[in-house]
Amino acid sequence: MGAVSRAVAIAWRRSLQLRVVALTLGLSLAVILALGFVLTSQVTNRVLDVKVKAAIEQIERARTTVGGIVNGEEARSLDSSLQLARNTLTSKTDQASGAGMAGAFDAVLMVPGDGPRAATTAGPVDQVPNSLRGFVKAGQASYQYATVHTDGFSGPALIVGTPASSQVANLELYLIFPLKNEQATIQLVRGTMITGGAVLLVLLAGIALLVSRQVVVPVRSASRIAERFAEGHLSERMPVRGEDDMARLAMSFNDMAESLSRQITQLEEFGNLQRRFTSDVSHELRTPLTTVRMAADLIYDHSADLDPTLARSTELMVSELDRFESLLNDLLEISRHDAGVAELSVEAVDLRTTVRSALSNVGHLAEDAGIELQVDLPTHEVIAEVDTRRVERILRNLIANAIDHAEHKPVKIRMGADEDTVAVTVRDYGVGLRPGEEKLVFSRFWRADPSRVRRSGGTGLGLAISIEDARLHQGRLEAWGEPGDGSCFRLTLPLVRGHKVTTSPLPMKPIPQPSQPGGQSAPQSGSERKERPQRQREHAERTL
Repeated sequence: MGAVSRAVAIAWRRSLQLRVVALTLGLSLAVILALGFVLTSQVTNRVLDVKVKAAIEQIERARTTVGGIVNGEEARSLDSSLQLARNTLTSKTDQASGAGMAGAFDAVLMVPGDGPRAATTAGPVDQVPNSLRGFVKAGQASYQYATVHTDGFSGPALIVGTPASSQVANLELYLIFPLKNEQATIQLVRGTMITGGAVLLVLLAGIALLVSRQVVVPVRSASRIAERFAEGHLSERMPVRGEDDMARLAMSFNDMAESLSRQITQLEEFGNLQRRFTSDVSHELRTPLTTVRMAADLIYDHSADLDPTLARSTELMVSELDRFESLLNDLLEISRHDAGVAELSVEAVDLRTTVRSALSNVGHLAEDAGIELQVDLPTHEVIAEVDTRRVERILRNLIANAIDHAEHKPVKIRMGADEDTVAVTVRDYGVGLRPGEEKLVFSRFWRADPSRVRRSGGTGLGLAISIEDARLHQGRLEAWGEPGDGSCFRLTLPLVRGHKVTTSPLPMKPIPQPSQPGGQSAPQSGSERKERPQRQREHAERTL
């Protein structure tokens, strides 16, 4: 039952046509029910009013007949007179039916008892309601609906009573009119209205379905075409039929699609030109840069024979050539990613070794800045199918970036793994990131603070290349930060090539821990150790 209700709820939310048809049927049903109730009530009241009017006319004639019989038969007993009068009245039932009067009826005559004398009756007096007898005793003609059970009839009936004009005191006359025909008429009217209402509902449902289809079909067509347009089929257009609102919608959609197609094509051309320019310039600069490098190295080798000022200039030139060469290599790498020709050289390795290698390459930066590196690696092997060169480059960029922004505070490197994925987080406690910068930090040449000096001598493309390398592994590279509370970068990779990353074994946001008495932090696990800044290789070997 729950599955059915969920399916109905989903269909209700997703189908405009279903909602239109359902609302049309609901409102139509409410109108038909209200109209049917009013019409049925009016027909019922009209039929009963006609019956009452005819019954009153009939009892007036019967009253005269009874008076004549009772008054003219003085030699008979009261019982005989009442029975004769009743027989005379009932014998006229067929004539009354044929004359268009109230129809068949049964007569009841009664003279109430006085003291010890019992009442004298003729007919089924027990079927007359006491409330009606009270009105007749008071000298009033009245009627009442009741369910009666006589020898010839059982069911609803109209009972009309009146005092009879005769020499017999307190003579009461009652006529019982069965409502069988009237009940059949009312049932026929109700059945006709129910059948007509059902047919009308079906017709309205068909009309609503047809009308809504005229609107929904073009909208669905526009939705499908928009989806294909979003998938890259820029030539998709809506068919234009007629000159109505749907046709104007189709023309407007086609104009918008044409404009977007032109702009997208132009942007693609500009992007291709930009990528070609970057790639061509990078390749063209490779040859002169190699020549300049050879000349600079030659001069640097003889810098001891030069004037101190020239020797210093030589050192600066070699340093800037190193930076320029790194920038050129990064431009070539990013152009390969843009062109979609970057490839992985996958091998199964222990990622702990990759982390150690990255630390050994950038550990001197922490030493020079006086920053403490805190490393937490698993005690067991973490084997993953990755491109070691690219993963190590990602980790180098993350650690170097953390050192640049650590503000002389510790940097934590942590690794965790589960059955399917492995994650490495690099956490610093420096300037942090403002809201919205978690995505911008991976943009090319983006800097949160342009005035900040890079200790690592980066090119501004490190994080942009890192996120492309992570995507190439079908992994994720994410960032989190708060101003004044530092930032955290998390690299999550699948252990087996081709698996998709859905979760990460390590949290990115910090989990608060209760402080210990005396202001000391909580005890660390046996696998977590602190690195002291020392010489590059000694630092890495002692820590790891």
